[in-house]
Amino acid sequence: MTSRIEEAINVLKMNDRGDYTVPTNRLYPYQWNWDSGFTALGLWHLDKNRAWLELASLLNAQWKDGMVPHIVFRQNDPDYFPGPGVWQTKTSPSTSGHSQPPVLASIVWEMVQMGGLDDSNKAREIFPDLLSYHRWFCEARDPKKSGVIGIIHPWESGRDNCPDWDIGLAGVDVPNNIGEYIRRDTVHVDSDQRPTGYQYDRFLTIVNFGRKVGWNHEIIYNDGPFLMADPGVQFIFLRATKDLLEMARYLGQDSTLHEIEDWVERFEAGSEWLWNEKVGGYCARDLRTGKFSNGLTNASMLSFYAGVGSVEQQNKSIDNCRRIMKACKFAMPSWDPQHPGFESHRYWRGPVWAIMNYMIARGLSDAEFEDLAFRVTSDTKSLIEENGMAEYFDPLAGKGLGGMNFSWTAAIYLDLCRDSLTRDSGGIVKRAIAHGVN
Repeated sequence: MTSRIEEAINVLKMNDRGDYTVPTNRLYPYQWNWDSGFTALGLWHLDKNRAWLELASLLNAQWKDGMVPHIVFRQNDPDYFPGPGVWQTKTSPSTSGHSQPPVLASIVWEMVQMGGLDDSNKAREIFPDLLSYHRWFCEARDPKKSGVIGIIHPWESGRDNCPDWDIGLAGVDVPNNIGEYIRRDTVHVDSDQRPTGYQYDRFLTIVNFGRKVGWNHEIIYNDGPFLMADPGVQFIFLRATKDLLEMARYLGQDSTLHEIEDWVERFEAGSEWLWNEKVGGYCARDLRTGKFSNGLTNASMLSFYAGVGSVEQQNKSIDNCRRIMKACKFAMPSWDPQHPGFESHRYWRGPVWAIMNYMIARGLSDAEFEDLAFRVTSDTKSLIEENGMAEYFDPLAGKGLGGMNFSWTAAIYLDLCRDSLTRDSGGIVKRAIAHGVN
């Protein structure tokens, strides 16, 4: 364990760019939204000031309307496509044109609960930014106040090529003049672990639409080529809103309580629209056609993290959770392994992700399914200890996949080892810093 802790520390040091952290060198050379959130959680156990700087750096790129973009382009790196020249958001710093799963409030609240007065003061400084971010989601991604968040691009879900999006992507018409482009991801990672060319053509078609309308989110929501409800974003947002409410009470932000309470009530009620009785779980759904995705994902299991569902719905979700875990050596796969669309190696179509497991285990523990929470946490640690800081892992064989030396995997591992770090009284951390990057 000690050697893996030192490795995790060195990975975060290796990917540190001063005031922000890249997910991994070359494959992802910029700052990503939810990556920075989870990375800050890991950094907090090493250097609290650096953890808060990570979040401040990300929020420095927040749009005037409150959106926190999914990528912040600190420079133009030819190793990544599509870069700032494709997005053309005309922001400073340059960013992408949509957001990502809004984990930030939950991460900040966790850091406040673990910390002291200084952490509370840092949270108080950025609380208005977090509130503005949540307000943006409520207005731009649920303008009809239905309580259901709509994502306008699969990338906004953070689960880029999940089979959830197949029904939405099928309706995206790729123009003949989309032009030739050179992907960079398949230069760094085997193509059988990445999204397909069919998917990438549609990803870029959606980006091109956003660019043509000047990233006007009202037009994109109403007329864009893709609009789907995502259980991942829905449940992460709902949990983060509940955490924002607790933080507001703790920090004495009384004037915001009524607004945040209304959001919680609205999105708890709206989550019912994602319940798919045919599969016994929460599924993605096309907001324009009402058509359901027909499979369960690791995002489906975030219903416990958000605290939604009747007793009957929770029991059905747990039955599926146990079935899926039984079918895998390692939990929790990103797609049901007994579904014909399952691919154990391909990005979000099967592999295990440490960040998703972190949230799933939290939710299962909150709902008092401690045996399942223990299984998810134990599997996460085993995968990392046996295979290192990989981006994601094969749920059947355990092999590390995607980018290596990955920041959020290292960060989650450090958080899972928080008790060891505390008992160690800084010894492991000091050794790792003294020895430098391996």
